[in-house]
Amino acid sequence: MKPNTQNNRAFSRRKFLATAGSAAVTVTVLPRHVLGGARFVPPSETVNIAVIGCGGQGRTNVRALFNEPDVRIIAVADPIEHHNLDRFYYKGVAGRKPVKAEIEKRYSSSNPNYKCAEYEDFRVMFDKEKSIDAVLCATPDHLHVCVCVRAMRLGKHVYCEKPLAHCVEEVRLMARVARETGVATQMGNQGHSGEGIRATVEWIRAGAIGPVREVHAWTGAGLWGSQLRGRPPEAPVPSGVNWDLWLGPRNPRPYSPAYTPVTWRDFWAFGTAPIGDMACHNLDPAFWALDLAVPETIEATAAGGVDSEVVPVGSLYTYRYPARGDMPPVTVKWYDGGLRPPRPEDLDPDVQFGGGANGILFIGDKGKIMCPGWGG
Repeated sequence: MKPNTQNNRAFSRRKFLATAGSAAVTVTVLPRHVLGGARFVPPSETVNIAVIGCGGQGRTNVRALFNEPDVRIIAVADPIEHHNLDRFYYKGVAGRKPVKAEIEKRYSSSNPNYKCAEYEDFRVMFDKEKSIDAVLCATPDHLHVCVCVRAMRLGKHVYCEKPLAHCVEEVRLMARVARETGVATQMGNQGHSGEGIRATVEWIRAGAIGPVREVHAWTGAGLWGSQLRGRPPEAPVPSGVNWDLWLGPRNPRPYSPAYTPVTWRDFWAFGTAPIGDMACHNLDPAFWALDLAVPETIEATAAGGVDSEVVPVGSLYTYRYPARGDMPPVTVKWYDGGLRPPRPEDLDPDVQFGGGANGILFIGDKGKIMCPGWGG
């Protein structure tokens, strides 16, 4: 049916209902599940979000969500009540109760009686909070797959902090469940939406430096805690910490303050070393611009040796990729813990190499492109 050109103006759902109300005695607004199924969220409705993982990054994400007018955080889940983050760059306090308090304080300006539900166990939260539309997962890496797969199978949309999961097998499972359930999903990768990475990709694909045969990316990040080796010493479980829930799918082990907060990244059982923490940011331009997928070979070298419990103080990884279409084979190197590639001889001496502690360098047949980290 051809639209009426005299009245061909965009109407929001709210405006449509208001207009229709003048010509009818009553207007019935159907519930979400009638309009479009359990996963359908009409644009005029608020998106109800649950935050799982209330540490430093979870708190950071909560504050970002405050800027979204169509979002309300209705529940939080974390097995730890309180974190002191002053010795980390996050600073301040986090944990389930401080984040809940911050949420309620923010929303109380428009709703004085606003309450955010809190849970130790995200599974109990899913059982009780039926109005959750979407989940923000900011737990330690070893819990990502548990949280996200359960959420997707319940029809909840998912934003998951990087790295997507703790191992390749878990990543493949999450991708498969996302396809099967059809929910909206996103991995948090700050920098990917910025103009810097888009310009880099356009220049490389346009041939500005010719065919690229080498890529070097790095981070100054290393161990977050002390440079210990082996299992840390056991300590009593503090009040407000449900240690069994925090371990989740991992085999039981005694509590130690060396594991939390933040320093869990140093342990193979829970984190993925600096490469899992930072490569998704600093190598993102290379994967996008050069269509990288599965390498032919991977070689890894650890500074200071390899420990069965704790990640290395620094590492060098070398990935070799075959030709892709009209692009030649390329060698990609990742450095962390303070290791760096050699400074290019033709770089202006007044220019900082790589924008500081994080960066990426593309070497092509006709020149080089260097960028800061996070897709700068």
